Amino acid sequence: MNRTLYVISGPPGVGKSTTSQQLVQVLSKSAYISGDTISHIPVNGRGKPWVCKETYDLTWKNIYSLTRNLLEQDYDVVIDYVAFPSEVKRLVQQLTDLEFRLVYVVLLVDQNTLVSRDQSRAEEVRMGERSLVLLEEFETCPTLKEQTKLYTQHYSTEQLTEIIEDIQNNPRFIWEGDAQS
Repeated sequence: MNRTLYVISGPPGVGKSTTSQQLVQVLSKSAYISGDTISHIPVNGRGKPWVCKETYDLTWKNIYSLTRNLLEQDYDVVIDYVAFPSEVKRLVQQLTDLEFRLVYVVLLVDQNTLVSRDQSRAEEVRMGERSLVLLEEFETCPTLKEQTKLYTQHYSTEQLTEIIEDIQNNPRFIWEGDAQS
C-alpha cells in the first residue's frame, strides 16, 4: 500500500486550496480534486451543495468515482473540499476494495482571521456568513477528533512548506476508521 488519499477540509478561507495545491506539487505521482470544481460541473439546474441534497449527492458521487479511478492508477489523491467525518467515512466505504492510506486534515483559523481572509477575496467568491457557520460546525462537531484539526492562523504563506510536511508526516492525521467517527 503506497498510495495516499489526502482529504484537506475546513471552512472556506482557511487555506484548503492553497495547501492542497502545494501538497499535490510535492507528491511524485499525484492528482488534485477540487470539490468546488466538481460541484460546478452541472451548469444549469444546479443548487448550492449545502442547500440542495441532489447537488450535494452528485458532487460526492463524482468525487468517489474520480478518487477510485485515480487510486486504481496508483496516484496519490488530494481532495480539497468541505468534508466532515461522516463524509470521509462514506468515502472510505466507497473504496473498501482498494488499499490506501487516508490522511484527513481539517484546517481551521480563528473568526477574525476567517473574516479577514474572506474579505480579501474577490467579491464574487466571498462566502461571508457561510464561512463562519462552517467554522462553528467544525469546531463543535462531536465526531471530529482534535487530532485532525490544524489551526493555521499563526502560519505565514512562507511557512506553507512546514504545514505540508506536517500533513505528510504526522501520524495524528491518519484516518483510523470507526475510531475516528
